[in-house]
Formats: sequence, C-alpha cells, structure tokens
Amino acid sequence: MTYCLGIKLNQHMILMSDSRTSAGVDNISTYSKMWRYGVPGDRQMVLCSAGNLATTQAVITAIEKDIREAAPVNMLTVKNMPDACKYIGNISVECQKLNTGGGPVFETTFILAGEIVGSPAGLYMIYSQGNFIASSSQVPFLQIGETKYGKPILDRVIQEKTPLDRAVLAALVSMDATIKSNLTVGPPIELYVLDIASLQEGRYVAFDSDDEYMQKLRKSWNILMEQAIDKLEPLHWN
Repeated sequence: MTYCLGIKLNQHMILMSDSRTSAGVDNISTYSKMWRYGVPGDRQMVLCSAGNLATTQAVITAIEKDIREAAPVNMLTVKNMPDACKYIGNISVECQKLNTGGGPVFETTFILAGEIVGSPAGLYMIYSQGNFIASSSQVPFLQIGETKYGKPILDRVIQEKTPLDRAVLAALVSMDATIKSNLTVGPPIELYVLDIASLQEGRYVAFDSDDEYMQKLRKSWNILMEQAIDKLEPLHWN
C-alpha cells in the first residue's frame, strides 16, 4: 500500500508521497513514488503513483522512453495538463494489458500536478482505467492509496486560500497519521512544492525515518491533540 497526496492552493501546489512498497516482520522495501518532468519557463509537472509496482515501473519507463526518443507526444510536448493526463492514462491502460496481463491486482492510480505555459495550472487524479478528474475550489486536495487515516485533518484545514506553511504542516500531519495507523505506509517521505505561474523547478525535501524535524512534529502534534481534548467540555452524565 502507499499514500500520496496533492493539494492545490491559490498560488502553490503541494505533492507528497511515501516510499514503502512492502512491509513484513523481516522485510521492508522502499521505492520512490514521485517523478518530476519540466523545462524551466515552459512547463513543470510532478507525478505520484499508488498501486501495482510492476505497472508503475512500466508506465514510468514508457514515459521516459518517449522523452528520450523525442516521440511526437510526450511529457515535454503535450499542450496542456488535461492532455498530459490523457497521455499518462493511455500508457497506464496499455501497460496493464501488455506487461502484467490486466486485472484489478495490476492497477495503478496517479496524481499529476503541474503547469504548462499558455494553459492553467492543475491538479489531477488519473484512474487505472485511463480517465481522470481535477481538483476544485470545493475539493482542493486529492489522495491515492491508503487515504482514510490522513483525510480528517485535510477536511478540517485545507482550502484554496490556506497559507502555504499551514497547508504543508497539514500534509505532513496527514502523512504521519497514516504511517502511525498503517504499517504498509512509511518513509522516506518526499515533499515537493510548485509555485503557480513561475514555471520553475519547485522546492523538494525528503524525510527519512529518523528525521529530527518529523520526530519533533509527531511529538508536538500528539501533545497538542491531548491538550485539545482536555480543553473540551466534558460530558455531563444524568
């Protein structure tokens, strides 16, 4: 299992993903689930995945092959973000059929965020069937993978007008809550922030399992939650 998250604010887009692919008593493996494609001044895109690892690798291999061989349609030639979604969706469907045999067990879902010169920035979820949806002002974040543990904090905090620093903190708490409740989600955690209208590379940071900042954040959040509960009016029994 995995957990990936995309948030679209008024001036920024936030992408976050874990890196765990399997977890057992004596076997934990990791694999990055975030890829970046861009040409400064022309386009910047970030892609995250959740699902079958073989299908994911096949899709990424095909995308990078198209770029390397200058295929007529590739991530560096598509005209807008919806076209990028269609391109990735078509590759995903073909990879499921040709490389894995198809079926639910081989499905992969993607989150794509980015901007191409001359067209609006966007945040999208690309389903395994090849179709896609976009975020909106009512739903400014999208999740894939193990979504339920990290969703409550996002529902309460995230709006398009949310300041960047607050949104990043909410995203980190969302990821930490998921890691806390599900062994199959884990570090390294990758975080990428794109500035809308800049068309320049964004800010990237990765957090390992022993990262000091994440440990402090987890401890502080636990303390604050306990304090918040203590400040609520207790139930008065009849």
